[in-house]
Amino acid sequence: MEPLDLYRQRIGHTGDCAPTLDTLAALQAAHIASIPFENLTPLLGMEVDLDPQALLDKQVSDQRGGYCYEQNLLFLRMLHTLGFRARGLAGRVRWNLADDAPPTPRTHMLILVSLDDGEYIVDVGFGGLTPTGPLRLVPDVVQETPHEPFRLLQDGEGYTLQGLSCDEWKTLYRFDLSEQLEVDYRLASWYLSHCPASLFVNDLMVARALPGVRHSLFNGRYSRQTMGEEKQTRTIANVGELLDLLEGPFGLRVRHLPGVVERLGPLLTEAY
Repeated sequence: MEPLDLYRQRIGHTGDCAPTLDTLAALQAAHIASIPFENLTPLLGMEVDLDPQALLDKQVSDQRGGYCYEQNLLFLRMLHTLGFRARGLAGRVRWNLADDAPPTPRTHMLILVSLDDGEYIVDVGFGGLTPTGPLRLVPDVVQETPHEPFRLLQDGEGYTLQGLSCDEWKTLYRFDLSEQLEVDYRLASWYLSHCPASLFVNDLMVARALPGVRHSLFNGRYSRQTMGEEKQTRTIANVGELLDLLEGPFGLRVRHLPGVVERLGPLLTEAY
């Protein structure tokens, strides 16, 4: 099978493939529901491979997920295959930071898609608050998605992306429209997956957005957020329960990964 056919089979997309907004929205929602955000590869000390075949093998054939570069590079390549005009951008993550906190580096990948009716921001790899629908590149307008509302704020010559979570507007990241090349992403990805202080090598982070509900995991704290209801959070008791969770609601195949039990066990104590 061709890569696009394998990818569409993995995410369960059987609809129209014309490069339209409807197709883009359907692909984004299906991707996020099927391919979880997760950082097990750097957490287990393995190399993150951004080559096209490696991304396809991991996220499609091996039933794994990935972080922003893995997910958005795969999604961008599938968009190009379908004839979309799209290019990669970079964002400065501001999640859980004060507005006056020092600048952060450009360590997040997102995608700009140009359609006949305008430009849209698409992101399938931010994690617990990944937008589940395309966002028109228009500031100061609340935009609905299949999950939470989002908005873009003008930020000098760039933009700030915010999502409405638990009745509070939370900033995800800041970005401008400067095109990023794959070499830029490779450099940032290497830093995130090797820096001793990086969350991606120290903590387990997993997220999946299914219709009407978000699942998220940080080390041993698991949360389920059903849209319109209060978030439910519980602590994972042991590695067996954690593996069941990863292979259940998150839909990952992980038990075969080298050292997974030994690496995840100590992380559970950080949840208490």
